[in-house]
Amino acid sequence: MEEKETYEFLADDPNFNVKPVMISLIIGAFFAILNETLLNIALTTLMEKFSVTPATVQWMATGFLLVMGILTPVSALLLQSYTTRQMFLGTMTIFTIGTVICAIAPTFAILLSGRLLQAVGTGLLIPIVFNTFLLIFPPERRGSVMGTIGLVIMFAPAIGPTLSGVIVDNLGWRYLFITVIPFALFSIGFGYKFLRNVGEVTKPKVDILSILFSTLGFGGVVLGFSFAGEGEVGFLAPQVFLPLVIGVVSLIIFVLRQLKLKEPMLDVRVFKYPMFTVAVLLFIIIIMAMFSSEIILPMYMQGPLGLSPQTAGLILLPGALLNGLMSPVMGKLFDKFGPRKLIIPAALVLTGVMFVFSTVKVDTSIVLIVSTYILLMLSISAIMMPAQTNGLNGLPKNLYPHGTAIMNTLQPVSGAIGVSVFISIMTTRQQTYLDNAANPADPTTISQSLVSGVELVYLVAFGFAATGFLISLFIRKAMPEDRAGQTESKAVND
Repeated sequence: MEEKETYEFLADDPNFNVKPVMISLIIGAFFAILNETLLNIALTTLMEKFSVTPATVQWMATGFLLVMGILTPVSALLLQSYTTRQMFLGTMTIFTIGTVICAIAPTFAILLSGRLLQAVGTGLLIPIVFNTFLLIFPPERRGSVMGTIGLVIMFAPAIGPTLSGVIVDNLGWRYLFITVIPFALFSIGFGYKFLRNVGEVTKPKVDILSILFSTLGFGGVVLGFSFAGEGEVGFLAPQVFLPLVIGVVSLIIFVLRQLKLKEPMLDVRVFKYPMFTVAVLLFIIIIMAMFSSEIILPMYMQGPLGLSPQTAGLILLPGALLNGLMSPVMGKLFDKFGPRKLIIPAALVLTGVMFVFSTVKVDTSIVLIVSTYILLMLSISAIMMPAQTNGLNGLPKNLYPHGTAIMNTLQPVSGAIGVSVFISIMTTRQQTYLDNAANPADPTTISQSLVSGVELVYLVAFGFAATGFLISLFIRKAMPEDRAGQTESKAVND
């Protein structure tokens, strides 16, 4: 009897159809990520419908980030405890149930509970997608694949506010959820029929203390910085200070415990691999720059420039769309040329963009804002997914779940930190300007104070970007010596 040929990567198996697997995972990921921004523009409508305060309705966004920050680190444990099909179908089912609850919610409390269930599905789904593609595709083909994922990750939140505005105005807020349900059900059905299991189920030992300290650590950090990011309280306020202290202390204990455990819940030893560490540092800088710009720039445009919210959104849309559309292109260029020829020039452009934004005035032209923001988003697309792919390529297979979990945990954490830090810088500088002004109530003075705050924010961001450029100089093409993942990674020149 002829022995069946085995393949290290399923993408090399001619009998394995990759496309249905990609379709089911990408559709699920697209609508899960879309929900991160789809609801933001409807918060005012929800306040009116349910008679809740801004502080209460903010939990629709803060709670979402909080749940993601808590659950994503646990994904490494779950990915080793359940099959790919079980994880995908389970998380998509949770996400769909949460969406249905939101669509029919009679009260705000029920709406929030559905929203948090959506966050459970989203927080677990993205690591599943990354881990599955890492196991299916060989390193030399991952750039294009990760570029496709990047298209989903960037394009979905980019069209979220615009799509949300159209739906709310024409159909009502419930249709923000109703329109998602059929696509989620299709993804579940498609995945049930075509998705195959990849990787091994190792059933690692569950360490309750690790889960506890991870929850307190990442949850405390995200919660504390989210409160600070609202701009109404300082870092010394109890609702900010206490979660941050608890979070930082818990994270220190968590990391020390992981280093001692034989089967850690989240193996922090991934940072022994230099290219993964470089990728993480670049990823943090990029997320902070992107998240903060998406909040600071609209404030600037609707304040000193006097633009309407709709116009401000349209100004940012070309850059956001190009960021998503260029992600697959950057992935293919990564496969062809490696990381250095993409990331180093893009990091230099990013640094220049931050400097330009640090020179804005009350009469800065719209053309300059649009063109500079396009350059910002293009540089982000040339750095984020290539750096992330290169960092994960340098890990052995047994560390893929841990690497993807760490990367995806850093997104809400870095976003919350970036937004809160930059908003605090802006508001502090603005208040100082007004305190020293002869007529602080004058509209022109108020506009100039906000400009002064924006300038300082981007001057600080320029420092971060310059640091990112220096870090990018150390990047090399990463490839494990043994593709089965039995030996440590080795960084080689392109």
